[in-house]
Amino acid sequence: MNQTVLVVDDAAFMRMMVKEILTKNGFQVIGEANDGAQAVERYKELRPDLVTMDITMPEMDGIQALREIKAFDPSAKVIMCSAMGQQAMVIEAIQAGARDFIVKPFQAERVVEAVKKTLG
Repeated sequence: MNQTVLVVDDAAFMRMMVKEILTKNGFQVIGEANDGAQAVERYKELRPDLVTMDITMPEMDGIQALREIKAFDPSAKVIMCSAMGQQAMVIEAIQAGARDFIVKPFQAERVVEAVKKTLG
């Protein structure tokens, strides 16, 4: 069975890019969310093997969503996505339990490498 992924980003274009990279590489994108609150809901509903999570989003940011997902499921695997210059937030995300992070603009090889490494 394909490993399942939930893609979270407030920009539809970014979700589409990540989804395309993952699908081409044999992963199954089972859901999308456009803010942190929706991400937590979708995670509980879909139970994906992995989440790619944008850090900066309306409603609830990625770090807060990460904390809520980890509280719900301590074994959750989350990779954070950030723009350049968000190092402090990336460190905070790793401390909150993120497994890895990828920087925008996405490089397909880096996305696939992070996902494969995290899913092990």
